[in-house]
Amino acid sequence: MDRRRIKPVEALSLHVPEPLVRPGDKPDFSHVDIPEPGKARRPPENCTAMDIRDLARGVVRVLDGNRAVGEWAQDTDLDTCVKGLRAMIKVRAYDERMLLAQRQGKTSFYMQCKGEEAIAVGQRLALQPGDMCFPTYRQQGLLIAQDYPLLEMICQIFSNSHDTLRGRQLPVLYSSKEYGFFSLSGNLGTQFVQAVGWAMASAIEGNDRIASGWIGEGSTAESDFHSALVFASVYKPPVILNVVNNQWAISSFQGVSGGESITFAERAHGYGIPSLRVDGNDFLAVYAVSRWAEQRARANLGPTLIEWLTYRVGPHSTSDDPSQYRPKEESEAWPLGHPIERLKNYLIAQGRWSEEQHEQTVAELQQEVLDATRKAETYGTLDDGPMPSATDMFEGVYKEMPDHLKRQRQKLGV
Repeated sequence: MDRRRIKPVEALSLHVPEPLVRPGDKPDFSHVDIPEPGKARRPPENCTAMDIRDLARGVVRVLDGNRAVGEWAQDTDLDTCVKGLRAMIKVRAYDERMLLAQRQGKTSFYMQCKGEEAIAVGQRLALQPGDMCFPTYRQQGLLIAQDYPLLEMICQIFSNSHDTLRGRQLPVLYSSKEYGFFSLSGNLGTQFVQAVGWAMASAIEGNDRIASGWIGEGSTAESDFHSALVFASVYKPPVILNVVNNQWAISSFQGVSGGESITFAERAHGYGIPSLRVDGNDFLAVYAVSRWAEQRARANLGPTLIEWLTYRVGPHSTSDDPSQYRPKEESEAWPLGHPIERLKNYLIAQGRWSEEQHEQTVAELQQEVLDATRKAETYGTLDDGPMPSATDMFEGVYKEMPDHLKRQRQKLGV
């Protein structure tokens, strides 16, 4: 028997993750292992978690410059690509206009999804009407990809008299049952548990609707993430579990949530859930893998966890200044490029798009957003115009209003 012993250290210490670079340093993504496009295999939908362990470590990629390559390339037709490109351009135009509105004092708060447009748009196009999404605050593309009325979204941002939520939610926390967009929660992580529970209920009822849950890589450190995976692994409900790894959770880099040890997709292995890691800036890869996971869920084959590898180009929110914790040039150095430009160049190479058509579409959709914004302003903004009535805060909370709320309302005289 080998009785050699490890020499004890003088004092124990903790490992505190630190990003490779800080403001003023040169951006460094050497830790991001990105395989060649088309190398990832496409397994059958009835695979097990053990069958595809390698796909949780690699990255599914389809776009190779202006070409679509590999086994996953077969799943996306050009019509879908054009629809996806228009939706992403519209999301970008909407984000830019709402950011400006916040700077003008018309709303208190806004959160962009700049650089992440392909993920929400691509998956929504792979889902069907009636499916329910449980998003975070960076999936406005789930609504815009379905042509949800921009006016209603903007009125919610402005918390004005036509806000369908009557001022009860923070800006960007939309809600629409009709469009399969579950009410957002500011308490991150809860939507994963809700998505699994909704999918379980759908299976119990015996219908054909599936759920799609969303979470950021930072929120995988929350207990709700693990609770959701336990129930998903035990009951195998029809749900897609999306982890958007955009490298930053507010000012904390992905290593603080455990990204230094294993990929976020690999966390599903401990629960026996099939998982994949995907280039989130590659619309073709997003759509193909989303369809694959959707077909698994629809065929009663259980949950799939997908880690979307991307980068948060903008600040966490309008209250954030990313130059305080990362190099200003870091977004430009992100090795997976930008989703809109990549899809645009692919469609041009296929003869289905042109630079002139792109410029016209950008201008058309910017005008559509501007027109909707001006219309919303006629119903009021946060600092000007009619607001929801104070009475509204008491309505729609309980089926029968309890006495203590009745007394509060009487004291307010509303």
